[in-house]
Order: sequence, then C-alpha cells, then structure tokens
Amino acid sequence: QVQLVESGGGLVQAGGSLRLSCTASGSIFSIDYMGWYRQAPGKQRELVATVTRRGTTNYADSVKGRFTISRDNAKNTVYLQMNSLKPEDTAVYYCAPWPVSSSYRYWGQGTQVTVSS
Repeated sequence: QVQLVESGGGLVQAGGSLRLSCTASGSIFSIDYMGWYRQAPGKQRELVATVTRRGTTNYADSVKGRFTISRDNAKNTVYLQMNSLKPEDTAVYYCAPWPVSSSYRYWGQGTQVTVSS
C-alpha cells in the first residue's frame, strides 16, 4: 500500500495562498484518480478535488475557481494550489485515491490549513 505524506499547510490571512504537496512512498501512476480531501472541526471529511492520471480535474463547488489540483507522476506527488483563501477553508487537508471506502485506513497525518479573517 502506498503511503502518503501531506505538507505545505500553515496559517494565512483571508485572500492569501498556499500550495499543498502530497508525496507518495511509491508510484501513483497506476492510480486513476487522486484526490484532496479536508476535514474541518466537527464536520465530516469532504472531497475537495480530484485529478486523473492524464490530468483531468474536478472540483467541489465551494473551491471551484480558487483551487487547482495537479499531479506529477514522475515525482509521485499531487499538489493543491489554493488561492483566495477564506476562513471556511480552515481544515486539515489529506490526499488519497478516489474514491475511498468507509473502511479505508491509509490516511496520512494531513496538513493543517488555518485561514484568519
């Protein structure tokens, strides 16, 4: 099972930007869809964006036009560029294949994103 390590989170003011990275311990080339997810305090984890092996992307309505997901299969890394950040984007961000079952147990430690108003 490929292990995933997220990084790049931090504290930023509303309107600011962050770039998250997710590095895999092995090849992600064979994984059709990779996704970024997030979990805010007291809320369920939600899907933010997905990217296919060939670079086709899809976004949750709440981040469309502000976030950009990409992947570099040669580097086994998935990125999430986040612009025009809002306080409601505050959450722990995780990457994982998509879809994942409710029993998926290979979540990484995530990276905290905090957006101040």
